[in-house]
Amino acid sequence: MSPANYQAVLFDLDGTLLDTAPDFTTSINLILERHQRPALAEGDIRAIITHGSAGLLSHAFNCNEDDANFETLRAEFLDIYFEHLAQKTCLFPGLAKLLKALGQRDIPWGIVTNKPHRFTSAILERLALQPAPQSVVCPDDVEHNKPHAEPVLLACKQLGVAPQHTVFIGDHLRDIESGRNAGTATIAAAFGYIDADERPQDWGADYLVDDSRQIFDLVIA
Repeated sequence: MSPANYQAVLFDLDGTLLDTAPDFTTSINLILERHQRPALAEGDIRAIITHGSAGLLSHAFNCNEDDANFETLRAEFLDIYFEHLAQKTCLFPGLAKLLKALGQRDIPWGIVTNKPHRFTSAILERLALQPAPQSVVCPDDVEHNKPHAEPVLLACKQLGVAPQHTVFIGDHLRDIESGRNAGTATIAAAFGYIDADERPQDWGADYLVDDSRQIFDLVIA
């Protein structure tokens, strides 16, 4: 595949840019231990992370968001996660090389995530990625979350690059739809946190990668 001449690159965070599953697993198992429930394997957690804290807790505790104590449980979990969110979290393979190459070519990059700023900014501060993202768009910054175009359009505006010259990479259908709705090129990250019943090849992305190291050859000319 020949690289396209993109002028900016956007990433989803969890399951696309960063492998956050180990720290989510630690946090879920800590709260399960507190409540005297059996631990879960990391493999069980990976496919659920895309549904956020509500999905993780619903699976772990066999409950739903309508339960009377759900929000208390979620607050407890989020506090635990905040204390462990950068212990084992890291870039997926090949992405440090990609970020370095973007910096060398003066190609700006950013993050568009449904993860709240409280957690996103803490992770980025502790990981100190180089070069640092020049745009970070979280749900706190917009009226409409992905799959709406608004978060991607805001990131493009902050980077100073038109959507048609930008590529958005994500591991969920909502990422691809958000990029498509905004007018960017899209890459589906099939290596990410994919539900068992999801078929990334059906999302309509411009490209599909099974390994994070494949992204380099798609975006670096």
